[in-house]
Order: sequence, then structure tokens, then C-alpha cells
Amino acid sequence: MATAAFEEIVEDFEFLDDWEDRYRYVIDRGRAMEPLEAALKVPSTKVEGCASQVWLHPRIETGVFSFDGDSDAMIVRGLIAVLRTLYNGVPVAEVERVDAPAELARLGLDAHLSAQRSNGVRAMIERIRLVASEAA
Repeated sequence: MATAAFEEIVEDFEFLDDWEDRYRYVIDRGRAMEPLEAALKVPSTKVEGCASQVWLHPRIETGVFSFDGDSDAMIVRGLIAVLRTLYNGVPVAEVERVDAPAELARLGLDAHLSAQRSNGVRAMIERIRLVASEAA
């Protein structure tokens, strides 16, 4: 179950020949994302388990989940942007049904991220699911 925005990323990845281009694409998505306000970069929004600094600020409005995020690492910021396309706009009750690892595997990210980055992505997914399950 992926959003239309995530399906666009899958299609874009199919046209990119090598991983250097794919990394650049992910980084560019992160650059295009609005930075998280400094006031939201607080301990309660910080994601533990990431090698870099990561903050996620979730919102639930009329039963729909979304979040903003930021990182001090460009590739991680791009990964946040990819996760936003996967989760933003999903009904909060359906967030835990999103199989993020399988969806990210469609992009090949599972095989091309370092162990530390993979652990960080898992920590972000866990935080997203936790917030959504508490709200549901």
C-alpha cells in the first residue's frame, strides 16, 4: 500500500541508471523539503537510534497522518523526504499497515544503505508507527 507520490518515486528510480544518480535524486528531494523550524528541534521530536541528528514532527488532522522532519545529514534528509511520500496523507488507522521496509526495498534502498543508515531508517519508521498507533 503506497501513496501515489511514492509510486512516482518508484517510477523515477526505474529511469535512473546507477546508484550515484539515485543518491543524488534522494538528496535533491531532501533539499526541496522545507526545513523544520528550530523551535521543533527539541528532545521530544528527536529520533534516537540514528547516526545523524534527526527530528520528526508528526501531525494528525481529521484522522490523517503527516509529518515534517529534518536532519543534519543530506542523505538522511532525503530519506525523510522519501518516508514523507510514503506516509503523509495516510489515514492514521492505516499507518501501521504500511510495509515501509518492503516499499523501500522496491527502490533498492535496503541493499544500498550502510548498516547505520538502515538502523536510522528503522528508528524513523518505528517512531512514525508509535505516534500513529497512540493517536489511533
